[in-house]
Amino acid sequence: MKVLVLSNMYPSKWSKTFGIFVKNQVELLKREGIEADVIGIGDPRKGKFRIMKKYLFFFLKCMVTLLIRGRQYQAVHVHYIFPTGIAGLWFKKVFGTRLIVTAHGGDIDQMAKKSGLTRKWTKQILQECDHLIVVGEKLKEDVLSQFKLENEKISVINMGVNREVFRPRNNREVRNELGIPAERFILLFVGNFIKAKGLNELIEAYQMFQKRYPDSELHLIGEAKDPDFYETITSIIKEKTIPNIVFHESMDQNRLSKWMAVADVFVLPSHMEGFGLVALEAMACGTPVIGSDVGGLSYLLSGDAGVKVEPKNIEALYRAMENLYQDDQLKQKLIENGQLKSRQNDQKVLIRKVIDLYHS
Repeated sequence: MKVLVLSNMYPSKWSKTFGIFVKNQVELLKREGIEADVIGIGDPRKGKFRIMKKYLFFFLKCMVTLLIRGRQYQAVHVHYIFPTGIAGLWFKKVFGTRLIVTAHGGDIDQMAKKSGLTRKWTKQILQECDHLIVVGEKLKEDVLSQFKLENEKISVINMGVNREVFRPRNNREVRNELGIPAERFILLFVGNFIKAKGLNELIEAYQMFQKRYPDSELHLIGEAKDPDFYETITSIIKEKTIPNIVFHESMDQNRLSKWMAVADVFVLPSHMEGFGLVALEAMACGTPVIGSDVGGLSYLLSGDAGVKVEPKNIEALYRAMENLYQDDQLKQKLIENGQLKSRQNDQKVLIRKVIDLYHS
């Protein structure tokens, strides 16, 4: 079977992590015997002219592919509804190609609400696609309430976790490799350095935590997608002289998994989150998770798989950190439940559901 994957996010020389979850899924599809071609946008940089330019090239490439080899594809899989889904509709209208769309959260929570035009296109793509995949239960609820789709047309399938990469490791050996003292209590955040990820609240909560527990360190791994915001938070850290906060550039998944495995606590205090794949990856590494009680994270952390805190609540975030510092029994319960949740969301299991939708 031959499938064309269209995505407005895909890793490139500009960013190793930009849409890495899409690339991981494509590679898994190929391992399962699916012949998959990709047309993706690999440039995460912003600016009106740059955005117009990269989408122009994206749609031109889609058009050329449509004209030259469009009828070769049995299915087109679109990631992010608008505007990527417009190109997906071309293939469906011209060749009757089966169209599968995956909504990741921002396309419903933000893009569809930007203007009447974006909402109109989002609604049309959702109505005309053959099947919609959403990465979380809350996202499904939002789509059903806002766009009145049939329940049978929607499947909840997250991108899944690669448990061959994200797995528990020997704590002492990996800490030595990463240069982390054995006695340090490590708090870890992974994600884009943007306001919506709750970094303001995380830094303030950590300031309170560090004063009481000076053996702690906060490590933040990601990319400064918003340079102004990044400059603001780093200035705040310097002005308040908050010790032991370390920023890291994005890294390959093997090295990232080592950081997740040796962290004492993983923290994801997002203001909104379609699913929260990084939290699932931390669970697979055997690390307890604190996350905001929002969107897909609420479902992911349910069943005592993690500690849920009210978004933007600094005091609640601090208390959750403190509880996990003090209560080893709580930590162990979260680790066990998190491991169970990661097994249930293994990408090898979930990819078969995606392939079944291609064939339906």
